[in-house]
Amino acid sequence: MNTIVGTYECKADSKGRLMLPVALKNQLAASLQDGFVLKRSVFQQCLELYPMSEWNLMMQKINKLNRFVKKNNDFIRRFTAGVRVIEIDATGRLLIPKDLAVFASVTSNVVLSSAVNIIEIWDKDLYEKAIDDSVGDFADLAEEVMGDFNFDDNGIS
Repeated sequence: MNTIVGTYECKADSKGRLMLPVALKNQLAASLQDGFVLKRSVFQQCLELYPMSEWNLMMQKINKLNRFVKKNNDFIRRFTAGVRVIEIDATGRLLIPKDLAVFASVTSNVVLSSAVNIIEIWDKDLYEKAIDDSVGDFADLAEEVMGDFNFDDNGIS
């Protein structure tokens, strides 16, 4: 798993193309030839850009679900709704398909935000609102999610 780092602001043109910032493109260099998968986020009004290797790992997990269980089948259908294979062109641009841009309300001001091994693509205003809305709850969330986590002896917490 490759860890992607950073939050970047950029602009999408009228056709829905956006230029990846150089720092982000450099981090994704190993994935450029394999391509990417772009999909709707499950929890937020944003898009998720998966390097193909990360998407394949996710699909390995999902393919273990029994499709004869209705709940699993419904999940798979909704999780993969609108999924697109995306390539980044030679100039470092990626095209956001219209239906996905509409879902995420992406127009011109865009934020690309790392989420460990994927990149979230946000409308700038929605991103700022999501960050602002979670500020008050973040300390509680951090304690709940990470408080019982067993860290190594190196003392990192």
